Amino acid sequence: MPSPYDSRSPDPGDLTVPYSDEGPHPAPVVGKADASLIHNAADMGRSSTYQDLEYQDPPKEDPNVVSEKAAPFRGLLGTGRYPIEQRIEDKKRGIGRQKHPFVVYALTIAMVGVFINELVVNARAQGTPVSFKPVVNPMLGPSGSALINLGARFPPCMKSVTGLPSSTLMPCLNDTANPPDSVCTIEEVCGFGGFHGEAPDQWFRFITPIFLHAGFIHIILNMLAQLILSAQIEREMGSAGFFITYFSAGIFGNVLGGNFSLVGAPSVGASGAIFGTIAVTWVDLFAHWKYHYRPGRKLAWMTVELLFGIALGYVPYVDNFAHLGGLCMGLLVGTTLYPVVSPTKRHKGIMWAFRITAIPLAVVLFVTLIRNFYTSDPYAACSGCRYLSCIPTSSNNHCQGTGQCALHPRGPY
Repeated sequence: MPSPYDSRSPDPGDLTVPYSDEGPHPAPVVGKADASLIHNAADMGRSSTYQDLEYQDPPKEDPNVVSEKAAPFRGLLGTGRYPIEQRIEDKKRGIGRQKHPFVVYALTIAMVGVFINELVVNARAQGTPVSFKPVVNPMLGPSGSALINLGARFPPCMKSVTGLPSSTLMPCLNDTANPPDSVCTIEEVCGFGGFHGEAPDQWFRFITPIFLHAGFIHIILNMLAQLILSAQIEREMGSAGFFITYFSAGIFGNVLGGNFSLVGAPSVGASGAIFGTIAVTWVDLFAHWKYHYRPGRKLAWMTVELLFGIALGYVPYVDNFAHLGGLCMGLLVGTTLYPVVSPTKRHKGIMWAFRITAIPLAVVLFVTLIRNFYTSDPYAACSGCRYLSCIPTSSNNHCQGTGQCALHPRGPY
């Protein structure tokens, strides 16, 4: 039987024989295909993506970049939830905190429902849903008396007004004549159970006008702005912050209007609240100027939109003070609650300085103006302010006094 080991192959058990790899070996032949296989085998199990993340040199820290840590109180402000780089990229792409503006949808449905009720009330009183007599409502909606009865902001329903006591006569809801032949007292038109022999105290009229609209033109314009501009703000800042901003702006707009607008002119509309959300877009623009596409052009368009909204404030039943008050409160609350991306410590410090200032200023404005509405004569502080929301005509007594002309009813009353 031949040995498995011949003279050319040393005995593996013989330790005296040194190992040698010398000897005749076949020369390796490596072609292009083999080279490719060798290269692929060397890279087997390696992912270029993870390779880059795992082995690249750590980035140098920028002392100016803010490293945010998650904290419970930052949930409402929208900060610290994601890495700053991701938030910057989301801002550039217009991605907000949520996909659907649920509050805007709910408000829009509620306001459309309320407007339908307005038309029904006016149709029952005058025979038509839109008031054409004694004067045409330029917004194509109910009469002024119907709007007051449904909850418009009307100071004589909210407090004792010099020159307009609750026994003052004014057109009833069913009046279609000029001069009016169907008159009621202010207390009767104000409705909601009357005043029970006491001073008017319908404070809720700071809130209810937000849901009322003067006509088809008014509600169409407001709902378009609400579903386009306000909806995007809710997506970006979240429903909780949006809800607070929307109603604080809307209520403060009515508080400011109650102080300085003509006390004899009713006012309705969600315009003040919508202006508050528009103010948040200004906060967003200036806080994230370098992240916006063509910010200068965007600023120009926003200015045009603002001037158009102010021009609408001169239309009957719409109030510029509600617009300006909503804009002011929207800036203060929006600065506080809008999720601003602060890439540097300096930017973050500036934003927190604005927030710390805005919160007490908003509270002071609310308290001061509500107190002034009930205890002082607003016109004494600014007699010319009324012209910011009133074009002098014979129908408003040329913006003098209460803005309501004296009634000359037919027949004895």
